[in-house]
Amino acid sequence: MRFALQFTAGDLLVDVALGIVLVMLAGLMGAGVGLLHRWQVNDRVPEGLAVLVGLSAVALYLNTSGALGQVIVGQRDLLAPETAVFNVITFFVAGLAAAAGGRLGDRTGVGLFAVSGGKSVEADLSRIVKTVGRVTTVEVPDEINDIDGYNPVDPEIKEKLAGQTLLFPRRLTVEQLRERLIERLQTDYGVGHVDVELTETAEIEYLALGSREAGIGPTLPPGSAAVALKADPPNNASPGDVVQVWTTGDAESETAPERITNAELRGTAEDVATLAMDEEEAKRIDTEARYRLVTLPVEARVDREFAAQLRSAAETMGVVAVREGSTLARSVVGALDVSVIAVQTADGDIEAIPRRARTLQAGETVYAIGLPERLRKLEQAAAESAASPDGSVTP
Repeated sequence: MRFALQFTAGDLLVDVALGIVLVMLAGLMGAGVGLLHRWQVNDRVPEGLAVLVGLSAVALYLNTSGALGQVIVGQRDLLAPETAVFNVITFFVAGLAAAAGGRLGDRTGVGLFAVSGGKSVEADLSRIVKTVGRVTTVEVPDEINDIDGYNPVDPEIKEKLAGQTLLFPRRLTVEQLRERLIERLQTDYGVGHVDVELTETAEIEYLALGSREAGIGPTLPPGSAAVALKADPPNNASPGDVVQVWTTGDAESETAPERITNAELRGTAEDVATLAMDEEEAKRIDTEARYRLVTLPVEARVDREFAAQLRSAAETMGVVAVREGSTLARSVVGALDVSVIAVQTADGDIEAIPRRARTLQAGETVYAIGLPERLRKLEQAAAESAASPDGSVTP
């Protein structure tokens, strides 16, 4: 606690000057915490932490000055009204300054440690920091490709990323650096998927971006459609349940309810239900009429479960044609670094989940699931000429 003040013009000026100094101290402490937090955690510092550190410095000074003033100078009125008012105002303004300092320190950290580009001051500082071995820099190329099988990212994101310099901690392996780079692009730029190859010198050799498809469309099996209709779904029905669609009938015309079709419930909003059903059955639905839904027992929907799992996973599915003389021809399924779910022979027959010892032949089509970079290597192997007599390859 600060020793009591007297209401004089000189003391008032001293109090104001002291309050300004303490507020600046709290702001500097908050900025330092924000900068350090961004450097170590690569995330914005919580405002509570910045305020706590800033007020700790102010409280330490006020307690120390109060204790010393009581012991050395002999002041006694530590709880005087003017002292309490001074401390409360100082703590309040210092808290605001600490919170603002935390945000300022975080923004400064983003510029210094996260992304810097071109010939800006941050880029020059990045190179200086690298020379003393503190960080590893990764230059984003100007050419950024799209990942096949995914929606393209916003062109503004590509334009913002092109030519930028990303900074990472030192002493990372190439694989660890690659994982950090993918995480940085996904968290800072909202990119869904990243396909990147790094050289041993931390240079980007290939970079492609993609976003995850959204909505119901990607999860609908071929030959089906989604329809929104007015209905009162059972209170225990949830998305994924199989329901029967019935008309309500008409008592005046003595029209009995009629079953239209079976469908899958995808979502509800008040008295509107979204159903997935066969495309031909969807044409029979009158969007202006009202229907009744009856929940059916649970039954396995392999296609629906597969689509849901594939949509939420980092992997995607690719289709690759095996060309004559390519490195993929005469390769063993188990040697590929992807999950082969089916092989279509040259005669058109489908072999689901082929044996790992099965040998691929020219003219066949491979359906595989894997990360975008592995599927890209599989396509390259299917297009490249064989480098060895047996043509074995591990993409």
